Amino acid sequence: VEQVHRGDQMDGLLYPAKKIPPVAKSDTEQEKTSQNVAASKVDPLLKPSVETTSASLSSDIKQKVVNILLKYSTGLWAHALPKLYQDTYQVKFPEDILNNLELLSDVCVVDYVSEAPKKAILYAKPQRGIDENLNVTEKVQRREGVKATAEQQYEDSKDQYPENITVPPLIIPSEGSVSVIVLELKNTNEVLIRQVYYSSAQEQMEDDMKAYYSQNSTVSLAQSLSVGQLVAVHAEEDAWLRARIVSLEDNKIKASNYFFWYLEEDLKQSWVCYVDHGFSEFVESNSVCKLQKQFSSLPFQAAKCKLAGLEVFCDDPVLVKTVESQTCSKIFAVEILERSDVPLLVLYDTSGEDDININATCLKALYDKSLELHPKVDARYTNVRVTSVFSDGSLYCQVPSKGLSRLSEILQKIEDFFHYKQTSEFNVSLPFCGKICLFPSKGKWARVEIRFIHSRRALDVQFMDTGTAATVKTSELREIPPQFLREVIAIPPQAIKCCLADLPPNTGMWTPDAVLWLRDTVMNCPEFIMKVIKQDGSKGIAHIYLFAPENFPDMDRSVNRQIKNADLWKHQKDVFLSVTPSGTSSTKVASDASALWSTSGKVEKSDSAREPSSAASTTDMPPPLPLSKTGELMDVYVSVACHPGHFIVQPWKELHNLEALMEEMILYYSRAEEKKPVNVEKNKLYAAKIENQWYRVIIKGILRNGVLSVYELDYGKHEFVSIEKVQPLMDTFRKLPFQAITAQLAGVKSQQWSEEASIVFRNLVEKKPLVAQIQAVNESANSWDRKIVTFLVDTSHPDTDIWIHDFVSQSLVEFSKGD
Repeated sequence: VEQVHRGDQMDGLLYPAKKIPPVAKSDTEQEKTSQNVAASKVDPLLKPSVETTSASLSSDIKQKVVNILLKYSTGLWAHALPKLYQDTYQVKFPEDILNNLELLSDVCVVDYVSEAPKKAILYAKPQRGIDENLNVTEKVQRREGVKATAEQQYEDSKDQYPENITVPPLIIPSEGSVSVIVLELKNTNEVLIRQVYYSSAQEQMEDDMKAYYSQNSTVSLAQSLSVGQLVAVHAEEDAWLRARIVSLEDNKIKASNYFFWYLEEDLKQSWVCYVDHGFSEFVESNSVCKLQKQFSSLPFQAAKCKLAGLEVFCDDPVLVKTVESQTCSKIFAVEILERSDVPLLVLYDTSGEDDININATCLKALYDKSLELHPKVDARYTNVRVTSVFSDGSLYCQVPSKGLSRLSEILQKIEDFFHYKQTSEFNVSLPFCGKICLFPSKGKWARVEIRFIHSRRALDVQFMDTGTAATVKTSELREIPPQFLREVIAIPPQAIKCCLADLPPNTGMWTPDAVLWLRDTVMNCPEFIMKVIKQDGSKGIAHIYLFAPENFPDMDRSVNRQIKNADLWKHQKDVFLSVTPSGTSSTKVASDASALWSTSGKVEKSDSAREPSSAASTTDMPPPLPLSKTGELMDVYVSVACHPGHFIVQPWKELHNLEALMEEMILYYSRAEEKKPVNVEKNKLYAAKIENQWYRVIIKGILRNGVLSVYELDYGKHEFVSIEKVQPLMDTFRKLPFQAITAQLAGVKSQQWSEEASIVFRNLVEKKPLVAQIQAVNESANSWDRKIVTFLVDTSHPDTDIWIHDFVSQSLVEFSKGD
């Protein structure tokens, strides 16, 4: 059990007490292990392998492996070796070697990172040692005695000169999420972290060290020590830890537990540093032993990183203290922006309901507290400007303040600076969430914070001083010039988030009509008088009454009372009426909920682009998607899989066109000002914003409270969406054929599919590229109602193609036996 902090709580990471050795397994055990490496991938069955020894492995194969590994100084995953081998030498790699990587142990270092025999990283040994061992097959009989003597001398020399011990570098996983524990920090450019990914391997190594040195401490006691030497140290609680000697004096050693150690020439005390834990301490020389070779295969676990967005202020004592209090001894999810010797990271605290960007949170420590806005209850503010209104009735207000004046001065200086500079020199080359930069708005520069990145071209921002959210092009953003950076960052956001007090009146949500009335009323008036009624500190919202200057202090003429008394909330209680082309209404409620299923997983996005000039035509339809002829093969991507009788495929070759279309829709429909709700009609085409992304949809049902049932025509999903999130589908977005193709699996009988069979099928095909062989096409007047019957083939395995219907049929037999 390893004690760690998650938020304000103390948790523990649990690891297995013992690990099964990864070598010398039976074929059956190896097959089971390899099948468990990745739950989402079905590995081909392992072929029985003939027992092979290291000596019988061809020296030519070993040499070729060495040549490949020498190109990868940071190591190579074992499962990547066969493809590289075949690509390099045009010869198939002997697969049985992966089942027993010890066959390569004499020419490379094999670092097992889990119980799976193939889950290992390979490192090239020093060239001298490799050359000596390559010809073992030819020399094994005639030089057995000489070889043994040479190996013994080599081991003795390593014991005598422990600085020769080489430890493989720490590898950052290239796929999947990365979690780290923050150990300590000197500044924000030197943050010591340890990957949770390696925690079980480290635990196992330290258990092995404890067992070894407890029995051999006197034999392994280090006789001579030198600065920089790797050693094993007897630490507290009877633990044995790897360390590097930083300095020596008398019988004391100062040790430090991180890899990036330092040496001060005038230092009279001695230190050691623990290379896996990140802390330093004094130790007595009789607590230090030679580090044995078997404890050098695991990379040093403590590594340095930099926190993105804080580099310029890395040594600021206030910032460093804030980062330390927010991060040390806690676990975080990591976004890696740059992979280098000292990687550039963004840390996220995922322990609560919402993910917290630690970099952005800590940057607020640099705010000038005297410029922060703290509305006081019962206070009256004049010359108030409403800068934005949202669909939930919340709004942002600017009040005259010292901070707003300071901000205007600095932004004017930046405007003057850019007047004599090419602004393209300050293009944002590495955008990330939480980054603060500049954006041109209404002829002036404005501060924005990046909130979400859609692609290299488009991202979401929030205007820090108006509260407005928008989707913009990356090319429009500019870096803050270095000489103005501290001044710009020091000014807190100059907009107050507010809501109208005593509203909405028992409705639960704002209606589109009420939002439009509020927006038209407050956005067209240059200034208001604002009275604060209540301050909600937990949500950061001020409850206010708004008055036009001529109406203050008459409460009945306040904006609050006017909107409350207006007839704007009625349809909240009723069925939303669908609108026919002639303008007459129908009271029929289309309740198609029983035919719906809801799925999630779409990435989030936001707002910006220009306003559509006119309502979209409802007659122009995209051309039908061309399909392969019956019996021919077609590359597809399975976007949704319910069961073998219903799944959705997309043509693989068109995916890039679909991605380009989605990106254009984001930039077109998402804008600073929210669009007016449109009248909708069942079975017509629209654009809908679902989880902050825009999709081409058809309305399937009109439900209560302005909620619509829609079908995504490019992804094949049924979703619910508010009518406020629906806009006309413009002609420019009607040219690409709808990409979702409804399908059922050929080669199996139609039936009521059990939950178990559906899960097996879904795991086999969903979110995967496959090959389809169409057997039949059931045409329809509408392209989205067309259905195909097709075989599916998984061709991702090197040895064999998997026909999905065969696997499903086998599963049905097994399920029936179980029943």
